[in-house]
Amino acid sequence: MARRSIVWVKEEPLGAEFADVDIARGRLTAAGIAIGSHPVGYRLDYKLETRTRYVTSGLLVEARGQGWRRKLDLRLLWSGKWTARTSARGHVDLPPPGGDMTLFGEALDCDLALSPLTNSMPVLRHSLLEGGGPLEFLMAWVSVPDLRVLPSRQRYSFLRRSGNLSIIRYESSSRDFVADLGFDQDGLCLSYPGIGRAV
Repeated sequence: MARRSIVWVKEEPLGAEFADVDIARGRLTAAGIAIGSHPVGYRLDYKLETRTRYVTSGLLVEARGQGWRRKLDLRLLWSGKWTARTSARGHVDLPPPGGDMTLFGEALDCDLALSPLTNSMPVLRHSLLEGGGPLEFLMAWVSVPDLRVLPSRQRYSFLRRSGNLSIIRYESSSRDFVADLGFDQDGLCLSYPGIGRAV
């Protein structure tokens, strides 16, 4: 069992994230706070829960900034169906939260944008810290801070061990983005080039 508190510093766009994380018996739960500066200044509060094999059960996210607030309650039901309940108050020049939940039929994971945390689930479920891949996944990707939910095709491949880290290549075909991520022995991402690094 791992019970951790972790802080990531984000350089582009500027921001930071703090999370309390529990990893035990094939489950991951976390509560976190993130602040960001682009495309508007915002604060993000989230709670993440998985069931066995690190499959998403729910992601509850609240984003807020000057004069606005919105929420997303994203769930993966036992039937395999994704649901999203949303609310939005105030005015901000952002797309509305939520999305077409019929697009995520095969997805097992949510992926919170700009957060290194949610990359842990597929890595832990498929034991990629020790080797393996490439493996391809469909993710329910949550855009930040607008809280839209969009389909994201992603590929993970173990590359090598580097000191105490497992280096895993992450490729997002939907965003044409590639990065080599560093995970510790608990499966937490400490180094995510272009997104953040743990301090």
